[in-house]
Amino acid sequence: MRIELSGHYGYGRIVRTMLPVVAMMLVTSIYSIVDGLFISNFIGSTPFAAMNIIWPVLAIIGTLGLMLGSGGSALVSKTLGEGDPERACEIFSMIVYLAIIAGVTIATIVFILMPQIVVLLGSKGEMIPHAITYGRILTVAMPAFILQMMFQSFFMTAEKPQLGTRMSIISGCINIGLDALFILVFGWGLIGAAIATALALGVGGLYPLFFFSSKKNTTHLQFTRFAKMDWRAVGRSCTNGLSEFVGNIAFNLVGIAYNWQLMRFIGEDGVSAYGILLYFSFILAALFIGYNTGMTQVIAYNYGAGNKEELSSLLRKSIVLIGIGGIMITLLAETGAPVISRMFVGYDETLTALTTRALHLYMISFLICGYNLFCSAWFTALNNGVVSATAAFARTLVFEMSCIFILPTILGIDGVWLAVDFAEIFALILSVILILGFRKRYGY
Repeated sequence: MRIELSGHYGYGRIVRTMLPVVAMMLVTSIYSIVDGLFISNFIGSTPFAAMNIIWPVLAIIGTLGLMLGSGGSALVSKTLGEGDPERACEIFSMIVYLAIIAGVTIATIVFILMPQIVVLLGSKGEMIPHAITYGRILTVAMPAFILQMMFQSFFMTAEKPQLGTRMSIISGCINIGLDALFILVFGWGLIGAAIATALALGVGGLYPLFFFSSKKNTTHLQFTRFAKMDWRAVGRSCTNGLSEFVGNIAFNLVGIAYNWQLMRFIGEDGVSAYGILLYFSFILAALFIGYNTGMTQVIAYNYGAGNKEELSSLLRKSIVLIGIGGIMITLLAETGAPVISRMFVGYDETLTALTTRALHLYMISFLICGYNLFCSAWFTALNNGVVSATAAFARTLVFEMSCIFILPTILGIDGVWLAVDFAEIFALILSVILILGFRKRYGY
């Protein structure tokens, strides 16, 4: 089944079109969660905390793929909307080649520096060797992780989002199956968990590379083998995706700040509780991120085609759908908090109570965070990476980072969990100002 970018999008068509992309992001978000469940329940709390300490660095590396994918696909979709498919394929090819080269280079550097990175992140005692082991094994798979994150957007541009969903489901099943085999059957512990995730990431990253290179690829995105490197187009792609890059790096830097504050206030248990909180929020945020990943291509296509009426329609309908989604997700999060806590750390009553409290306070943010995520995606689709990055940067690195350090001095440990709620309120005000401020320029 092919999903077309052109034509009018009513509510029903939006939902049908975005579902495969949302499902793809949802399954992708399960990787670290699966490892967390197995490590916490079958290996121990110290390896679990060590994994949570190093994961933000690995996520930052994967963010490169998100930047190239979201920014590059927006430019490719815009070029297709302008009626230049040959140029669109050249841009697509350049971005893929760049992702491979950058991925291998960065992974090599991080692998070598892993011991120093682990200590810098605040690892102590027995956590250090666990974090180094897990981090180095996963670093080997980072080039594939970058490709997987990048191709999530390009599957939608190719009008084949269901292939991305299929790929993510297969990769997720591989991760779960190998975790069970390596940890429960072979008894490989943390090493087994890391290898399972690395192999799953390898499948998720290499499959789309083979698909777009094969004769089975009948989409309008084809590799141009000898495409010259157009640094201007590469620069525009990176600028377009700057918000996703800055936003996710900022998010993971904020995660490091959370871990630092929690180690300072309550120690290893705080890091474990925050790790569980992130797992749950990864799944819920994936619903918004998946919607934005798919919608960005539709918006960019209509922007390139000069269809301002459809742009306005997409904006109005997205505001309604995100509002409904925010209410449903928040209700799900609040009611599911005790279940999630017991699932991960039911063996420790004190840690279960701490985690449940953290989830209840943190998950209020989902009432409005969808709007702030969409604001960045909206300007990425309009190929205005500077405004998009400004919104993403302010939301996390300015508002949330400030709240992490200020609120605990007033509210104690609850201030750490409430930091994101206050940050989202400030970010929503900025999002409204940006959306309204650029209406005349883009005519929506």
